[in-house]
Amino acid sequence: MGEVKTPRQWFLWSIALIYVCAFASIYVQIPGLYGDEGILPVRLQVPKVQRPLLEQESLLCLGPYLGLEPQQTLELMCLLGVALGLGAVLLEPLRDSLIYLCLQALYLSLYNVSIMSFYLLSAMDVLLLEAGVLAVLVAPLGLLHSSYRYHDPVSFWLTRWLFFRLTFCTGVSKLASGDPAWYDLSALSHHLENQMSPTLLAWYVHQLPDWLLRLGAVVVLQSEIIVPLVTFFAPIRRLRLFGFYVQLFLQLCYILTGNCSLLNLLRITLSFSLLDDDHFNSNSGPKKKKGQDKKPRSYGQALVSYLTLLVELAVYLFILYSFITLFKIQINWEEKTLSSKTSFNQNGFNAFLEVFQELTIWIGVLSFTWEAVSAMLNCVCTRGIASKLWSLLQWAVITAAAAAVFALSVVPYTSMAGMSVSKVLPAVRDAYSAVERYQLVGAYGIQHRLISAEGRPEIILEGSYDGLTWTEMNPMYKPGNVNAVPPIVGPHQPRLEWLMWQAAQGGDDTSPWFTGLIQRLLQGKPEVVRLLQVDEAQYPFSQRPPALIKAKLYNYHFTDPAKDKTHLQNWWRRQYKKEFFPIVNLDDPTLNKLLEESGLKEKFPVQPGSDTPLSQVLSLIRGHVKGLSGSLVLSTLLATLAGIFLIKAILSWALGNRKPRPASADHKPKKPKEPSEMAEKSQAPATSNRGSKKDSNEKKDTDRSPRKRK
Repeated sequence: MGEVKTPRQWFLWSIALIYVCAFASIYVQIPGLYGDEGILPVRLQVPKVQRPLLEQESLLCLGPYLGLEPQQTLELMCLLGVALGLGAVLLEPLRDSLIYLCLQALYLSLYNVSIMSFYLLSAMDVLLLEAGVLAVLVAPLGLLHSSYRYHDPVSFWLTRWLFFRLTFCTGVSKLASGDPAWYDLSALSHHLENQMSPTLLAWYVHQLPDWLLRLGAVVVLQSEIIVPLVTFFAPIRRLRLFGFYVQLFLQLCYILTGNCSLLNLLRITLSFSLLDDDHFNSNSGPKKKKGQDKKPRSYGQALVSYLTLLVELAVYLFILYSFITLFKIQINWEEKTLSSKTSFNQNGFNAFLEVFQELTIWIGVLSFTWEAVSAMLNCVCTRGIASKLWSLLQWAVITAAAAAVFALSVVPYTSMAGMSVSKVLPAVRDAYSAVERYQLVGAYGIQHRLISAEGRPEIILEGSYDGLTWTEMNPMYKPGNVNAVPPIVGPHQPRLEWLMWQAAQGGDDTSPWFTGLIQRLLQGKPEVVRLLQVDEAQYPFSQRPPALIKAKLYNYHFTDPAKDKTHLQNWWRRQYKKEFFPIVNLDDPTLNKLLEESGLKEKFPVQPGSDTPLSQVLSLIRGHVKGLSGSLVLSTLLATLAGIFLIKAILSWALGNRKPRPASADHKPKKPKEPSEMAEKSQAPATSNRGSKKDSNEKKDTDRSPRKRK
């Protein structure tokens, strides 16, 4: 693989931007999730017995030393994360290994605080933690002040290995779990309405013919299983580019139909590992002049080029062959339709997985060894003994760290169905257990959620004052009102909606967070109400909290204009399934028992916080953000960044046009003459026109002399 300076910078820039979005999204939701009046107050999760600082799993323990309450400590961590991320986005010198180490430590602290509350346990959080670890290895260390970075391809290779594990495991889990929707290829139709936050475009895509949606399911499986196997580690550059554009197209489709989540942005960021500098410089390189012939290639070079082309064509034909044979693609020319169904069962797929998953590990070992040896040879070829030794030392440290991360990643990678973890060396398993709490590597595709054909289950909260008239409390970012247009969430991650979506899928009504949600809504706490609705006009109990609350479970479906003649104005149609949570009030024994079991029954009143200058600053910032939705805050932040980059581009263009153009070879600037020469010239008599013509003829004859031509 060629140089990776530009893709590496794109990766670091994108990771910093994702950190900004993640920290800002959490910061907006802290009062409702972790605050003293929130669903699960973080002060109740702080251990009563203080442990040594080095044994702490979160930076929350530093709050008392700063004179901050636990909630404000979380806010400070998020603001520091936003500030460091913005600095890395705007200034290239700040894309340093130490900056990414601080970002990783801050996000890991938030993750560890959320283990009991399940707020930050999504696949995006696990992936961001592992990508953050890789950013620490990929980013330069400013303290070294070294221009020799021949080990960059080695550390950057880990991002390609992570991208492969993520993509391959995601695709494999769909079939290894035995999900019938993927085996009969109807999954895409159900996925469009079952995903976390479907968009308006998802409704229109859902109206496409059934055969076209089944073909889309085949494309998804091919893109996530076959394409990574044959392109991600291919030695042919064009195959890697093919894999990159396939994955980019797939993620763009997910974004358009399921909102732009940080998980999609992380996948696109990791896909930069398939690129190299030649891809970026191919269009900006110097153009050859007309008439300039290419250098003739030798016979060996031409043979290698033809063989490479044949191998590339063979890979494309293999992808097409597997596309047709594995899914029995048949075209009906008369009806102008296409039929497809899988030609294998779950047992056959598990047999395939048992062989190929172990093979992918050895392919990863060979690919990593190639990158490490190539980087070492480049270090050996460095001029100067001191530079050579220094670059070799850096190469040894980075290669050892990369090899350790690669070995640790094999443990969760083999946790999928089809391969036993016992095949991994015991020393590697022990090392993984020792560092598992630091989230250095993650497991993907293990807990695949089966796609239900019965529709999208949704929890609908209802409140009442008298127990006779009930009013729904519809959230902002997920289906509730069947007439409401599917919302645009953007990179904001609404944690409460995600938990409710997960709870509806699993049918669990005894989670501590759900009990705390019911309690705070009965109390009318504005911090929790803003998680559901920022606009008071959209919340029916903004003036007075409800006396009673219950929860129902409905199955939602996208409407079909061809079938649902009575729902022409609706985006959704729903069907009552069951009661999810019984009718309760604040004094209900059932609610109090659940609160006590969850540790949310407070025996002592909340103590007033300290009034330090830092606390006052944090309160001032919170006051400006209060009442704003998370999507609005992130949209404003991203728009500000876009404006800054636009201004920088305009200034760079304007200043670039004002610079003097370099003189060409035919019009070199004349050297200023000495004062003595100017005096002699003024004293000399003016030459005649005839003499001038004669001198010019002599000059031409001189130019034609053999010495001059030579």
